[in-house]
Amino acid sequence: MIRDMIKIDEDKCNGCGVCIPSCHEGALQIIDGKARLISDLMCDGLGACLNHCPQDAMTIEKREAEPYNEIKVMEIMVDKGINTVIAHLKHLKDHNEFTFLKQAVKWLRENEANLSFPLKDVISEVHGHQPGAEQKETTKPSVLETGHAGGGCPGSAPRVIERPSVAPMGGGCPGSAPKTIERPSSDSAEATGAEAPSELRQWPVQMHLINPMMPTFRDSDMVLAADCVAFSMGNFHSKFLRGRSVGIACPKLDSEQNSYLDKLVRLIDEARINTLTVAIMQVPCCGGLLQLAKAAVDQATRKIPIKAAIVSIEGEILSEEWV
Repeated sequence: MIRDMIKIDEDKCNGCGVCIPSCHEGALQIIDGKARLISDLMCDGLGACLNHCPQDAMTIEKREAEPYNEIKVMEIMVDKGINTVIAHLKHLKDHNEFTFLKQAVKWLRENEANLSFPLKDVISEVHGHQPGAEQKETTKPSVLETGHAGGGCPGSAPRVIERPSVAPMGGGCPGSAPKTIERPSSDSAEATGAEAPSELRQWPVQMHLINPMMPTFRDSDMVLAADCVAFSMGNFHSKFLRGRSVGIACPKLDSEQNSYLDKLVRLIDEARINTLTVAIMQVPCCGGLLQLAKAAVDQATRKIPIKAAIVSIEGEILSEEWV
């Protein structure tokens, strides 16, 4: 995906470090006397650091940066030297991006003969790095202790919801039971002045957790909504959710968004969704969700229409059009 990213002119940069505090995502570091963008993963491309550079060494460029690809990053990064590679790998470790960390180390091992630095020094440095070293060291429970890895919350197990509820299928935690939701007519509820019911037809809704093959998605109209949209709009359920399947995501904060692209392609080609409405906020960082949807349509075998809806912070729909 093409998106806005920070570009640093190394000839102009004098390593003053004024830009570093303004990068809240921690994507910039001073390495070998120059400001370096050490992680595409954390750079939002909004340019908060631009006006802080006294040398005008920072600009915005459009380049391939999403969905994130660790291998492409490593191919570019190794030319910047061992210190930049180490800083990047430590950065991944600090943010618990262990999947990307493993991908990077695997690539380095496979290309060790072409590296200009000793790989064992990189591995040793990163292995001994303790995230948040300035804080007291804490011990995380292992996978064996918790019984699940990462986001393995039982409440996130895929289900299709029914009204009335049914007993769990196959035993186990009730929160993981497949269910289907039958909702009363929203029109009749509004006519009687009853409290507006939820229009949610499936669980889960977060893009990392949904299964494209859930029955709810089959031949449906789908809405892909930025996390903040539903909190801004008082009528989100009646306007966007009624009669639709849904996936939610944050293009600024979510990691491993390449999985979102894969799922959207599957939703188009395999679940055969009819249309995709992308509801985003008016803030610049939300635009990445629309670009992700367009990239999915470009990659999919089937072509479906996309509607873009932009919502103001006050909850008003600023624009709604097919793109």
